[in-house]
Amino acid sequence: MSEPVKGPASYFPSIEKKYGRPVPEWTELIRASALTKHMELVSWLKREHGLGHGHANALVAHTLAEKRG
Repeated sequence: MSEPVKGPASYFPSIEKKYGRPVPEWTELIRASALTKHMELVSWLKREHGLGHGHANALVAHTLAEKRG
């Protein structure tokens, strides 16, 4: 049996279902943005793409962690 998904990735199935885009598309949008700060990116996703706060936060946290990784 596999471990349950935790952290930001636990939101990914519902993000893909609700907004109709796969997570890699969202991460590319975030990377292509001129914005760099976490909350600026969250606000942008909410304002420009209609994401809820939790979903936007999960995508930004995941994307920024990949950049640092």
